[in-house]
Amino acid sequence: MSIAEQIYEVAKPLPESMALEVLHFVEYLRSRNVQFSEVSGWNQAQSTVMAHVWENEDDEVWNDVKKL
Repeated sequence: MSIAEQIYEVAKPLPESMALEVLHFVEYLRSRNVQFSEVSGWNQAQSTVMAHVWENEDDEVWNDVKKL
């Protein structure tokens, strides 16, 4: 039995109000996953675009600065 089928079997006997909470939670998890993948995409794009700014010979000296 798949996970989706197991969730269905567990949720099936729940009262309508509780089943609605389960539905809202599943929708929340799905939206959170979409938001995370969008943020990851933006981070990757930013890193690619900014690489020429962050990686240059003039700033190499800062790589050896000791943290306080």
